Amino acid sequence: MTNKHFKSLQQDILNCKICAADLPVEPNPILQINPRAKILIAGQAPGRVVHETGIPFNDASGDRLRRWMDIDKTIFYDPNRIAILPMGFCFPGTGTFGDLPPRKECANKWRNEVLSQLPNIKLTLLIGQYAIKWHLGKKMEKTLTATVKNWKSYPDNQIPLPHPSPRNYGWFKKNSWFEETVISDLKKRVNTALG
Repeated sequence: MTNKHFKSLQQDILNCKICAADLPVEPNPILQINPRAKILIAGQAPGRVVHETGIPFNDASGDRLRRWMDIDKTIFYDPNRIAILPMGFCFPGTGTFGDLPPRKECANKWRNEVLSQLPNIKLTLLIGQYAIKWHLGKKMEKTLTATVKNWKSYPDNQIPLPHPSPRNYGWFKKNSWFEETVISDLKKRVNTALG
């Protein structure tokens, strides 16, 4: 695909209104893609703050994710290095226990086509259960915790991770092994992928 076609694909996504009738707010697709990107962050869906600012991971979740990756905002927001492709491009709304799941329309319509246009990805971070399930499929364990705990059993270019949301504080406290083992390996892989 030429650069012109890639820009056209990106613009089509930014103009997408496929699930507008099911969203609590006007669609505002948020992603960061470039064919030169080395790392893919496969997230869930933008939260309210990200929806309002139009900047992916521009919240406490993003601060924690950047700490996990050991990179600053300059690198994180460089589309030549980092692609950010959530399962749902728009804020899905809020439920009883946090944001609603990402709308399925995005992945069904756009995901495979976009992924096929990111040929230089060396490392994919699977953030949260929806991204993990989509990318790992039947290889995923029965729970997110079990999947993350077995991160070494997946290909070197994929790391399943819990969502870095502050709402997951209890999970992080209960699973101290995560910071001690997975994050140190993640930092090394990120550094290697970025070269």
